[in-house]
Amino acid sequence: MRVAKVAIAGFGGVGRATAMLLLSRRERYLRLYGTEVRLVAVCGSRSGLSDPNGLEANRLDTLQAGLSGPDFVAASGADIVIEAGPSDFRTGGPGLAYLRAALTDGRDAITISKGALVHSGRALRALAQVSGATLKISGATAGSLPTIDLIEHSLLGCTVLRMEGILNATTNYLLAAMTARGIGFDTALREAQAGGFAESDPRNDTEGWDTASKLLILANFGLGLDLAMDDIVVEGIHSVTVQQIAAWQADGLVPKLVGSLALDDGTARADVGIRTYPLADPLAQVRGKNKAIRISTDAMGETIAIGSGTEPIATSAAALKDLEHILVARAAPRL
Repeated sequence: MRVAKVAIAGFGGVGRATAMLLLSRRERYLRLYGTEVRLVAVCGSRSGLSDPNGLEANRLDTLQAGLSGPDFVAASGADIVIEAGPSDFRTGGPGLAYLRAALTDGRDAITISKGALVHSGRALRALAQVSGATLKISGATAGSLPTIDLIEHSLLGCTVLRMEGILNATTNYLLAAMTARGIGFDTALREAQAGGFAESDPRNDTEGWDTASKLLILANFGLGLDLAMDDIVVEGIHSVTVQQIAAWQADGLVPKLVGSLALDDGTARADVGIRTYPLADPLAQVRGKNKAIRISTDAMGETIAIGSGTEPIATSAAALKDLEHILVARAAPRL
């Protein structure tokens, strides 16, 4: 029987939800893939816990100070690292060190945070290629919404011509509230923060950087491009006025914050900003905290995916989908 040893680096809400969901699915992994999956380590920024025989749920509230960092994860014996820490595309965040160490050592890696992929995506892909490790990124590309999967699997063999996505739930929620109730951005944001739907510092969302990060990752990892953040024109929603909303409504248009990519004769044009859609367009019907992506290809035409899930469990499930892909590959007969 195969054994897969998993470590989770980053143990906030998403990391903890990932751990609990993984533990609940162990019987599934054993039944479908003949693999005993052990959670051998978890860690946050200052504390952690490890056990080569596997951690159980009742031990995850007893992390020990000082047990953290890439060396701690490596010492746990984990051969799969799930990185779920805070995201910072300007520095790569703490996730970059964990991913770099895992891929260098030939350990498979799954990342949920976007920062390292934006900051050092090319270098991480190169490390994985040299060491033979797998790097999976579903959780970093709009979570439960299938985005990278569409490109890598469902549309395999096609040439992507255009891609546009409502990739940030917070901004979609805010614009929907402003449109439905005629309130201003500041009022909508305060209500969203009070309800736990927006971060206390929402600028990465509202200024468009989160959408830009996801678009860049899809372009580089899904389409083989080599874009940097400076290649994307980025605008957010903070300057949208009540008057603009009213004018769009009068014209039968719905505003959305959209990340767009167009490919023309090998040239890529990428931007993030407000786009308006007539009510008949499927993207106009993406409500509340839902997200969506539309991809146009040469041979399969237009494909649209719309969805959402309850967080943080939905993003955790996306990461564990990646885990199952790794287990499938490990269980495949070697030729």
